[in-house]
Amino acid sequence: MSSASFESSPGELIAVFAHLHGMLLSEEDATTAVHQLARAAHQMIPGAAGAGVSLLDEHGTRVSSASTDKVVETADALQYELGMGPCLSAWATQMPQRIADTTTETRWAAWESAAAEAGIRSVLSTPLVYRSHALGALKVYATAPAAFGEAEERLLGLFADAAATLLGAAQTTDAPVRLSASLKAALATRETVGLAAGVLMAREHLDPEAARSLLLGQAHAQGRRVAEVAAEILDRGPEDAQDRGR
Repeated sequence: MSSASFESSPGELIAVFAHLHGMLLSEEDATTAVHQLARAAHQMIPGAAGAGVSLLDEHGTRVSSASTDKVVETADALQYELGMGPCLSAWATQMPQRIADTTTETRWAAWESAAAEAGIRSVLSTPLVYRSHALGALKVYATAPAAFGEAEERLLGLFADAAATLLGAAQTTDAPVRLSASLKAALATRETVGLAAGVLMAREHLDPEAARSLLLGQAHAQGRRVAEVAAEILDRGPEDAQDRGR
């Protein structure tokens, strides 16, 4: 990123947040404001092919509250289904997460494999933290590897800090409780997916990564959520696992 981009960013930030502040004073406009945040992040970070903002809904569930395009929405949804990925890790650890290349990174292998197939090569996700509580995460995706470095991470972090302050004022006081419920739900989903992968491993004599890939393939072919397919595999048992992809 050029120095000129960084020099112009403070003024851009002031204009964006002055505009968003009024929206967030009204609950009915909060959704619009979050979409504005996603679009602003997309425009502000050079190399970004898309951006999104993930927050908690009224039930305490992780959802992609706003995204600039379908690819971001799909990539986020897959993270929630698998219970893993850079956005969820940024949320849980309250630390930024950066992927230089989804084809070589191995921290969230199942998600990265699917993201790479969708054309996403690099990712930068930073948490939205308000008064020590994680409200969600702000992320940008790119179609080229190594699109984001330390400079982009710092800029997106500044943007996220300001956004979290505004969003935090719009959150209800039970947000920490809802976050706890969300973490439990994510862990339960991840356990279901993991157990279903184990069934496929035993039935098909696969290694863990191949079993997860098969599970993802079945869900994609059926146009269904990974968690739903995993639950059916567990209901049917190991002897029927082979037939789920047919």
